[in-house]
Amino acid sequence: QDNENVWPASRHAWALNEVQRWFIEETRMGIPVDFTNEGIRGIEAYKATNFPTQLGIGHTWNKNLVHKIGDITGKEARILGYTNVYAPILDVGRDQRWGRYEEIYGESPFLVAELGIQMCKGLQTDMQVAATGKHFAAYSNNKGAREGFSRTDPQMSPREVERIHIYPWKRVIKEANLLGIMSSYNDYDGIPIQGSHYWLTQKLRDELGFKGYIVSDSDAVMYMYNKHKTAETYKEAVKMAVNAGMNMRCTFRSPNSFVLPLRELVKEGEVTLKTIDTLVGDILRVKFLLGLFDTPYVTDLKKADDLVYSESHQKVALQ
Repeated sequence: QDNENVWPASRHAWALNEVQRWFIEETRMGIPVDFTNEGIRGIEAYKATNFPTQLGIGHTWNKNLVHKIGDITGKEARILGYTNVYAPILDVGRDQRWGRYEEIYGESPFLVAELGIQMCKGLQTDMQVAATGKHFAAYSNNKGAREGFSRTDPQMSPREVERIHIYPWKRVIKEANLLGIMSSYNDYDGIPIQGSHYWLTQKLRDELGFKGYIVSDSDAVMYMYNKHKTAETYKEAVKMAVNAGMNMRCTFRSPNSFVLPLRELVKEGEVTLKTIDTLVGDILRVKFLLGLFDTPYVTDLKKADDLVYSESHQKVALQ
């Protein structure tokens, strides 16, 4: 702990409030920020309730317990100031050699769907946070279980993709109203998911009925330029991702990593204002559902100290 604003929980929440205040009071539009955190085994904080890996949770086959895990994670996230949680992981395990196997619920698409529904519902209890499922799509069956380069070249027929890998997404979107989705690093049939209008718009929105927002997995936009080599420049990669239907780039660092090239693309007519309006509308819709425009701040800082890593939450983790 090398920063006084990290802990205790009340100080953490206060710090996020101050950042939020800057966006609301000092920016032109005054739109509140949707702070994000990881949450596949509890919210990621200096001290928070820590659950087993998602693979360990999957071994319980206990839907009620998974719902509780989601609810606790969501409650601790919101009281700390976060309104989006990157969970659940809806990848279906196919090869035990894969380095991220501990992150999935199991090998059964039915099990992944059932527990994914409960985790999503728990997280989104009373719209306390938006659950962002990951990683869409066809991510967890890389050739030879490779985790290097860009998780490329999954060797699957369209039928296997649909029946095994899309099945959990279809059900969690429909039955739990999933509000966020993280698009994956990998390609399918040579086309990066991140830059595919078919996957991010036709499949996800038009066919599966997804109405939330899509965020890139870390540097997935950059990977289209420096790993997949499907874009000649990084700017072109931004164009591909936005026109495909991506709402936000993850690991946003500085204006030149996304905002500036996007502005240039709009001026050049490569990205239309209609596209921008649609993508921004998706984000605002989720923010309204979360009540961010009504209550953008953590209002009970003391409660954060009592709720996060509480004894009752730890008892659920020990179960």
